[in-house]
Amino acid sequence: MQIGRYITQPTGYKAFIPGKFPPVEFITLPPQTENLHAKATFLLGKLDGITQLLPDLDFFIFMYVRKEAVLSSEIEGTKATMIDALSAAAEIKRDMPHDVDRILHYIEAMNFGLKRLEKLPLSLRLIREVHKTLIEGTGDAPGKTPGEFRKSQNWIGGGSPGTARFVPPPPHELPRVLNDFENFFHSKDHLPPLIKTALMHAQFETIHPFLDGNGRAGRLLITFYLCQQGILERPVLYLSEYFKRYRDAYFDLMHNYHEKGEVLPWIDFFLEGIANVSEAAIKTSKKINNLREDDLKRIHSLGRSAKVALDVVKQLYELPIINVKKIEEWSGLSRPAANGLVKKLVKLGILIQRDPQITYDRVFEYRRYLKLFS
Repeated sequence: MQIGRYITQPTGYKAFIPGKFPPVEFITLPPQTENLHAKATFLLGKLDGITQLLPDLDFFIFMYVRKEAVLSSEIEGTKATMIDALSAAAEIKRDMPHDVDRILHYIEAMNFGLKRLEKLPLSLRLIREVHKTLIEGTGDAPGKTPGEFRKSQNWIGGGSPGTARFVPPPPHELPRVLNDFENFFHSKDHLPPLIKTALMHAQFETIHPFLDGNGRAGRLLITFYLCQQGILERPVLYLSEYFKRYRDAYFDLMHNYHEKGEVLPWIDFFLEGIANVSEAAIKTSKKINNLREDDLKRIHSLGRSAKVALDVVKQLYELPIINVKKIEEWSGLSRPAANGLVKKLVKLGILIQRDPQITYDRVFEYRRYLKLFS
């Protein structure tokens, strides 16, 4: 299937010019792809159902979003970790990597986009707004026009368009190809939503409409589309873990999508990812329920302190790395009483001090819960 073709530009380099999207050729799904689609659809539906049964689902979603933010950023070379992102959220600034802002802005962009979808349909306007939230204020922002489609040529690999591994369409082609792309969001066609999501992501990365942040924006788009289509009631599916684990295959298949028109191998990979990640998230959801029930039993042994301890543990589902100051904020307790509560939670094995050698400004983690997302 031909996605587009290379055309020599006036200055001598060749840029990839996408054809009509979606391709005019009818996409016939072979039995293998149909089977993968059926499996992915089943497991995604099962995940969506089981996560609705989680108590305090909103708190758990914060952790899923953070995990996605970390892994999506790591694909682009970010060194900051989940622990760094959680420490920043808890206002624990000790030894913070400089690029943690990429992760924090990804979280902000995810939350912003999901909220914006309540009033604005998925569109080029929404994508620009999300991109601005994603990039503005980070170390990537200078010279990269956050929230604006590029007005100059970009490229992937190499020191110039002439030596690049891939040169996306030049700026004057963007209005046409982006118009096709936006129309695809809302087109009434024969393609199932998961297939459309796979094509949308690959086409977005082919167009590369921004000067920076295209990979992260394209992965955000997956969640936004699935939620807008009602495939997910809540945003609990994130594919960056799968893409990072098979990073070389991910980039090779992206390249072959536009370079060779190999659409079906990319779709198969994408569907396998949905099935793989859904199955893992289902197991995590069950473990979360088991952990919660176990900790509730432990907390009830605290007697009069149980109620405030339960309130604190509920907050730990959102932010499992904290200090005593954070416990004070959550509970309204005095510093001595907050220290006393921390001591009890440590004794129960719910909280563990990260560095036992430190006696001032100690940091604690809800380790058994944190491990479910690590």
